[in-house]
Amino acid sequence: MKLSDELILASLQPHARHVAIEVVQETGSTNADLLARIGQLQGPVLRAAENQTAGRGRAGRSWLSEAGQSLTFSLAWPFGASMSELAGLPPAVGVALAETLGDWGIAVELKWPNDVQREGNKLAGILIETAAAKSAQAESIWAVIGIGLNLAVPPALANEIGRPAAGLPELAGKEAGQKRNRLLAALLNGLASTLHQFEREGFAAFAERWNTRHAHAGQMVSIIDHGKVLHEGIASGIDRTGRLLLDTVHGQIAVIAGDVSLRAKE
Repeated sequence: MKLSDELILASLQPHARHVAIEVVQETGSTNADLLARIGQLQGPVLRAAENQTAGRGRAGRSWLSEAGQSLTFSLAWPFGASMSELAGLPPAVGVALAETLGDWGIAVELKWPNDVQREGNKLAGILIETAAAKSAQAESIWAVIGIGLNLAVPPALANEIGRPAAGLPELAGKEAGQKRNRLLAALLNGLASTLHQFEREGFAAFAERWNTRHAHAGQMVSIIDHGKVLHEGIASGIDRTGRLLLDTVHGQIAVIAGDVSLRAKE
C-alpha cells in the first residue's frame, strides 16, 4: 500500500487537521517544492513523496533513499516570530520525532543539532529552510521542515550512503504500507503539537526533553566545519536556546547550530 492523503487525514488529531496533505509519487525535493510556492500558500502544508530524486540534507549534502523504503516529507509552517527566534527549531523538531517514535515503542537518541539516531546510527535527518512571505495583513516567516526517515536500508542503499544507517524493520512486512500512513500521521500530529508550543514558549519548553535523549551526553566530542576542527570538549547538553554546551579546557562554551558536524572523539 502506498502513501495516501486520505489515510493520513483519517488518523490526524484535531490540532493537525488544518494542515493540507499532498502525496506525490516522485519529485526532486519536497523542500524545494514547498519553498517555490511560499508566496501562494494559505496555511500549513505537508508534502510527502514516495520517491525523492534530489533529496537534500544539511550543508549541501544529499539525502539518499529508495522508493517505499523510507518516509520523505516536508512541512511548511508559518510563524509570527523573527528569524532569530527560530534558532531552536531544529532540536525542537528532533524532540517531536523522538517522542512520537517513543510512543510507537521505538527508542531513539538525538544528535545535535538535528539528527535522530537509533543504537548509534542515523535513523532520520532534519533540514529546515526559512523564507519570508508578505500578505495583505503582515509578513510571515515560513519554516519548511524537511524530514527523511529510514524504514529499510537495503544493501545497495547502504553502500551508496557509505556509513552505517539505522532503519525500522518493525514497519516491514505485509502491512508496511498501512503502517507508513499511520506513522506519517502520527509524526504530523507530533509536529503540529510541537510547533504550536514552540511558537508560544520557544525552545525553552523543549530543552530538558532534548537533553534526556542526548546521544553524546558526557562524551568527548569534536565540532567540525568543512573538515576543520573548531572545538573539542565534553558535550554537556544544550541550553534554553538550543546551543550545544561544550566543556573545554578553557571553560564552557556555547556552540550555535550551523554548518558543523559533531563526532564522538576517538
